[in-house]
Amino acid sequence: MKHLPSFGVEPTVITVDASQGAYPVIDESLAAEVPASVRVFRTNTSEPFDSYKKLTGRKQIPHGGFANESKSSLQQQVFKFLRGNLFIPDPRRGWNQHVLRQCAELIAQGHTFDAVLTSSPPHSTQLIGLELKKCYGLRWIADMRDPWTDIYYYRELNHTPPARWLDAWYERRVLEQADEVLVTSPDTKRLFLGKSPRLTASKFHVLPNGYDESDFREPSSPPTDCLLITHTGTISETYHIELFLAACATCTTRHPDVPLKLRFVGTVSAGVQEQIREVGLGKHTEFVPFVPHDESVSYLLRSTALLMAIPDVAHNFGILPGKVFEYLASNKPIICIGPVGSDADNLLEECGAGRALPYDTYSGMLDHLDNLFAAWRINSNLDLPAINHAQYSRRALTQKLSKLIK
Repeated sequence: MKHLPSFGVEPTVITVDASQGAYPVIDESLAAEVPASVRVFRTNTSEPFDSYKKLTGRKQIPHGGFANESKSSLQQQVFKFLRGNLFIPDPRRGWNQHVLRQCAELIAQGHTFDAVLTSSPPHSTQLIGLELKKCYGLRWIADMRDPWTDIYYYRELNHTPPARWLDAWYERRVLEQADEVLVTSPDTKRLFLGKSPRLTASKFHVLPNGYDESDFREPSSPPTDCLLITHTGTISETYHIELFLAACATCTTRHPDVPLKLRFVGTVSAGVQEQIREVGLGKHTEFVPFVPHDESVSYLLRSTALLMAIPDVAHNFGILPGKVFEYLASNKPIICIGPVGSDADNLLEECGAGRALPYDTYSGMLDHLDNLFAAWRINSNLDLPAINHAQYSRRALTQKLSKLIK
């Protein structure tokens, strides 16, 4: 949206009023990036999250995969069941009626639109596009930033067979009826393409998340007093970094002259925090709660190397976290824990930023860290000389999107 006007596309944005919706985290700083020329309409919404907070006594609602919640409590199992069977595709669906009303008002007032783009998750947003295409015949682009019924935490929602069938039916209708479908990785394209024999590869377009060049004006400044490995975002036990943590602990003994520091910026599950303590890395680890986006980028630039983990779940070959592009833009070595040959692994190899280390290869992780420690001993600045990541800038990706819209 930020760059669309410069490519001759005038977007109108309909979103939820932040005071009406409920989210695990809100980054108000991102609103400043919306160009003044873009019309933004904020609507009311109808969501069950206030009831959830009252019933649980929690101040925060769960993340999509319940990464910030206890997975073993009976209460959470009940709420997951309700989420998976009463709210299909998801609890955000109550927003749709407000959006459709706003669209009807704009069209009645004489506003004309060449196309509609619906972005998800939440995937209930795609049902808005389905309805707008049906009622007004608008060309419809479905932007699917995550898998739908193949999302890694899908099985944890305990769908009954009827709920699972209905969800898959919605997914199939969206994919069949949309004029174009945007996905973030080649493997996600493969997953969606297999949902119906009526689908053709030509309607799918891989458009990853990318990074904003303007976020990286601050110079890189890795610390000189420690080897600092940073992870940003959410991480839980499903990411299986326990062997990596064990390898880090071994390196602190092998290389006592190289001070190691791990820094986690964002949400870290209680289970991962316990793993860190169990291997004796508590005093080597810093936990930073959620920070605005620009601060998160600053943490990247003030690191020696960056940690990225792909959850050890079904269909994880297509998981390409949005943060990987900001990792690339920071020009730091990237330690990726995940499947070899995945889209994330291929991207890192393509850009010369690293390779994936399988979850169960302790020796491989230890060798990699040994080399990192040895290199740091010679020069504490391990920034990479040049990474081929320019094609993943948001401006370059928006140019591709603008051509598709036109």
